[in-house]
Amino acid sequence: MKTILCYGDSLTWGYDAETIGRHRLEDRWPTVLQAALGSNALVIAEGLNGRTTAFADDLAGEDRHGARTLPTILGTHMPLDLVIIMLGSNDMKPWIHGDPLAAAHGMKRLVQIVRGHPYFGNAPAPKVLLVSPPVVSQTSNADFAIMFARGTEASLQLATHYKAVADEMGCAFFDAATVAKTTPLDGVHLDAENTRAIGAALAPVVKTILGL
Repeated sequence: MKTILCYGDSLTWGYDAETIGRHRLEDRWPTVLQAALGSNALVIAEGLNGRTTAFADDLAGEDRHGARTLPTILGTHMPLDLVIIMLGSNDMKPWIHGDPLAAAHGMKRLVQIVRGHPYFGNAPAPKVLLVSPPVVSQTSNADFAIMFARGTEASLQLATHYKAVADEMGCAFFDAATVAKTTPLDGVHLDAENTRAIGAALAPVVKTILGL
């Protein structure tokens, strides 16, 4: 059995903009991926609202700095065969940095952490799949519109930058914007249909990577 870690933010956690709660477990993309892979794999969902790639955000009780928390998560769940990283939307907040190139550098740092972690028993480092998140869209939600003022323009560039990082680092890459759109309720999150779509689309990619 292969073990897969899904490392992400609220899109992986399953934030539901309609209820301001959480999507049903069966609607979250890691669960859909698990169902598609069946008994061939164990899919671990590690999503945190507000998580960034590699930048500090101290506005919550949790540590949202993706590069700082990743080593602990790797140590908790190892041995791992694949780490799927879908981050970057929160990097588009102006008080984080709002720059797609900086987010790409953050993703590169995460790959370096996965590759360089001291895995128990000298186990090999897992493979890495970088996923660029769905593009931030226009919204009438005033708070989110301000929070992601440059979100659409900046997030449109994430896929290109992430693909370049994946090519440089020898990772797999998938653009989630090709299968999913963010909800206009807040411009950032996914409705149930779109989060399910990501899980379904990643299944054949993961099968190819792991030879399932």
